[in-house]
Amino acid sequence: MYHCSIKIISRGKGKSAVAAAAYRAGEKLHNNYDGMTHDFTHKGGVVHSEILLPSNAPAEYADRSSLWNAVEAVEKSRNSQLAREIEIALPNELSQSECIALTHEFVQKTFVNEGMCADICIHDPNREQKNIHAHIMLTMRPLNEDGTWGDKQRKEYVFDKNGNKIYDKKKRNYKCHTVQTTEWNSREKAEEWRKAWADYINDSLVQRNITDTVDHRSYARQGKLVKPTIHMGVAATQMEQKGKRTIKGDTNREIKVINYKINILLKKLEAIDNRLAKMREVSERDSLALMLMRFHENGIEFNQVRGITLSTLKKAEKLRDLSHLIAFVQRHDIRTLAELKERSKETSEALWLHKETMKKQQSRIKVLEELLTNYEHYKNNKAVYQEWQSITKLKKKDKFYNEHRGEITLFEAAKKMFDTTIGDKKITSKSWRKELAELKQANQNELKEIDRLAEDVASMETIAYNVERLEKYEDKQQEVQRKNIYEME
Repeated sequence: MYHCSIKIISRGKGKSAVAAAAYRAGEKLHNNYDGMTHDFTHKGGVVHSEILLPSNAPAEYADRSSLWNAVEAVEKSRNSQLAREIEIALPNELSQSECIALTHEFVQKTFVNEGMCADICIHDPNREQKNIHAHIMLTMRPLNEDGTWGDKQRKEYVFDKNGNKIYDKKKRNYKCHTVQTTEWNSREKAEEWRKAWADYINDSLVQRNITDTVDHRSYARQGKLVKPTIHMGVAATQMEQKGKRTIKGDTNREIKVINYKINILLKKLEAIDNRLAKMREVSERDSLALMLMRFHENGIEFNQVRGITLSTLKKAEKLRDLSHLIAFVQRHDIRTLAELKERSKETSEALWLHKETMKKQQSRIKVLEELLTNYEHYKNNKAVYQEWQSITKLKKKDKFYNEHRGEITLFEAAKKMFDTTIGDKKITSKSWRKELAELKQANQNELKEIDRLAEDVASMETIAYNVERLEKYEDKQQEVQRKNIYEME
């Protein structure tokens, strides 16, 4: 599975580069900026960590504490962006040492050669869980030739046609605009990095004669009529491994069922179209219904010639199958192969519409499930968070945080999610549950419609097969008759 997420570690969101580095590396680091010490030496699952530096970086930055304390020191603003983090899933087809080597090469060529300092930490919490992944923390400021930190951006004045700076009377300063000193924050660069990681994975698989490949693009961008599964995450994956069903796990299972059904149906429709394209057109006089009856009668005659006696039950089954097919073509007023082709096309379009509807429903279901999950975290941990916020003494506050890190982290994550998703709107868990139940029911109704279309596809598949067999049989019969006539003459 391809996974490559890119996010920013920002002081404005209550984050610290030193704290993030300590957690990912499983180390104890002191942050000189705020005086806090972060001890994660008891954290398990860290199988490898290293720092890679560009040639002009100071040698002391090879030490994790020195590097991220230098970053904290140069960023003066209380809402500064401190680091960029790239999180990648590593291929389970590779050994642990191969994953480490692959990550090292990717980071060196993609980021460090571009001038960034990189802190790599590879986590493999449990090999049975198949969740080996890497956290890559990157510096956001370029380094000058002398090893000092450069600017992230600079201001450029706006000039008039005579080359003079333009004065803004309202703001009482000269007009200017901000220019980024690097391309690291651009969407194009993020796309380039994501594609690069996909290429590295695919190259490593090819070298091992593995035919599977990954693609950094979404299914929609690839032109695939399938729904992407959602990233499970460590906690959800661990619970699933222990036999405990999770919301994310259930959602992924449902998505996979939908993907499987739609993929199979579309492949069958494509095969039907290919088969129909090779057949002769059926006339209005010699309709599909009549051809199906002839195929049925020929089958009975063929068995009699061979001396095969069908049981009454078998005859009843064949007659029931024939009745079902004739009912299908009559219900949809299908008389010719051209009309059968049109019905196949209409079925494909119907599948697409149901897919689009379900995609929207599932997207909203995912949002509602996350809202309700975070509502529980928000409600259950609010008191602990407020108590932590009320503590004024730094050492006492730090101690309380270390004792209640889990509750505080869950509350902050929930609050952040609410701020991003609903903003200033009221938290309405009751209405979310009602909407979720209605959407799930609607989603199930869509699945029933897909099942109904699956029955139609099965009927068309059988009709195409029967008509094809009948054509071959009758062509052979005509050839025998012509041969007999020729011999008689």
